[in-house]
Amino acid sequence: MWETIQEMADDRLWIYTGIAGALLGAAFLAYFKDTAAGLWCYSKFDKFLDYLVNSWGWIWFKQQDDAWRKRYPMITKKIDSLEYEIQDLKSKIRKG
Repeated sequence: MWETIQEMADDRLWIYTGIAGALLGAAFLAYFKDTAAGLWCYSKFDKFLDYLVNSWGWIWFKQQDDAWRKRYPMITKKIDSLEYEIQDLKSKIRKG
Protein backbone atom coordinates (compact mmCIF):
# COMPACT_ATOMS: atom_id res chain seq x y z
CA MET A 1 0.00 0.00 0.00
CA TRP A 2 2.82 2.41 0.82
CA GLU A 3 4.30 1.87 -2.63
CA THR A 4 0.99 2.83 -4.25
CA ILE A 5 0.84 6.07 -2.26
CA GLN A 6 4.46 6.78 -3.14
CA GLU A 7 3.78 6.23 -6.85
CA MET A 8 0.76 8.55 -6.72
CA ALA A 9 2.83 11.27 -5.06
CA ASP A 10 5.59 10.86 -7.63
CA ASP A 11 3.10 11.13 -10.47
CA ARG A 12 1.84 14.46 -9.15
CA LEU A 13 5.20 15.96 -8.18
CA TRP A 14 5.46 17.82 -11.49
CA ILE A 15 2.24 19.68 -10.66
CA TYR A 16 3.61 20.96 -7.36
CA THR A 17 6.99 21.95 -8.82
CA GLY A 18 5.23 23.71 -11.71
CA ILE A 19 3.03 25.72 -9.35
CA ALA A 20 5.96 26.60 -7.10
CA GLY A 21 8.09 27.63 -10.07
CA ALA A 22 5.32 29.79 -11.50
CA LEU A 23 4.80 31.56 -8.17
CA LEU A 24 8.52 32.19 -7.69
CA GLY A 25 8.84 33.42 -11.28
CA ALA A 26 5.91 35.80 -10.88
CA ALA A 27 7.33 37.15 -7.61
CA PHE A 28 10.73 37.70 -9.21
CA LEU A 29 9.23 39.52 -12.20
CA ALA A 30 7.15 41.74 -9.92
CA TYR A 31 10.35 42.77 -8.14
CA PHE A 32 12.57 42.90 -11.24
CA LYS A 33 10.34 45.11 -13.42
CA ASP A 34 11.07 48.26 -11.38
CA THR A 35 14.84 47.83 -11.10
CA ALA A 36 17.32 49.53 -13.42
CA ALA A 37 18.28 46.18 -14.94
CA GLY A 38 14.63 45.29 -15.42
CA LEU A 39 13.86 48.57 -17.17
CA TRP A 40 16.89 48.05 -19.42
CA CYS A 41 15.83 44.49 -20.29
CA TYR A 42 12.25 45.52 -20.99
CA SER A 43 13.39 48.38 -23.23
CA LYS A 44 15.66 46.01 -25.20
CA PHE A 45 12.81 43.52 -25.56
CA ASP A 46 10.48 46.31 -26.71
CA LYS A 47 13.04 47.46 -29.30
CA PHE A 48 13.40 43.86 -30.50
CA LEU A 49 9.63 43.55 -30.95
CA ASP A 50 9.58 46.88 -32.81
CA TYR A 51 12.31 45.49 -35.09
CA LEU A 52 10.18 42.42 -35.81
CA VAL A 53 7.17 44.60 -36.61
CA ASN A 54 9.09 46.95 -38.89
CA SER A 55 11.42 44.47 -40.61
CA TRP A 56 9.33 41.34 -40.88
CA GLY A 57 5.83 42.83 -40.78
CA TRP A 58 4.76 40.86 -37.73
CA ILE A 59 1.86 43.15 -36.90
CA TRP A 60 0.57 41.04 -34.01
CA PHE A 61 3.43 42.51 -31.92
CA LYS A 62 2.44 46.08 -32.78
CA GLN A 63 0.98 48.16 -29.97
CA GLN A 64 -1.82 50.61 -30.46
CA ASP A 65 -0.76 54.25 -30.50
CA ASP A 66 -3.00 54.99 -27.54
CA ALA A 67 -2.02 51.93 -25.48
CA TRP A 68 -0.56 54.22 -22.82
CA ARG A 69 -4.07 55.57 -22.17
CA LYS A 70 -5.20 52.17 -20.89
CA ARG A 71 -2.03 51.66 -18.90
CA TYR A 72 -2.10 55.05 -17.17
CA PRO A 73 -5.77 56.02 -16.67
CA MET A 74 -5.09 58.75 -14.09
CA ILE A 75 -2.62 60.55 -16.37
CA THR A 76 -5.05 60.13 -19.27
CA LYS A 77 -7.82 61.71 -17.23
CA LYS A 78 -5.61 64.65 -16.26
CA ILE A 79 -4.41 65.24 -19.84
CA ASP A 80 -7.98 65.10 -21.14
CA SER A 81 -9.13 67.64 -18.54
CA LEU A 82 -6.22 69.97 -19.38
CA GLU A 83 -7.00 69.71 -23.10
CA TYR A 84 -10.63 70.52 -22.38
CA GLU A 85 -9.60 73.58 -20.34
CA ILE A 86 -7.30 74.76 -23.15
CA GLN A 87 -10.10 74.45 -25.69
CA ASP A 88 -12.44 76.30 -23.34
CA LEU A 89 -9.91 79.13 -22.86
CA LYS A 90 -9.33 79.36 -26.62
CA SER A 91 -13.05 79.71 -27.25
CA LYS A 92 -13.32 82.43 -24.57
CA ILE A 93 -10.40 84.33 -26.11
CA ARG A 94 -11.99 84.16 -29.57
CA LYS A 95 -15.29 85.49 -28.22
CA GLY A 96 -13.49 88.31 -26.81
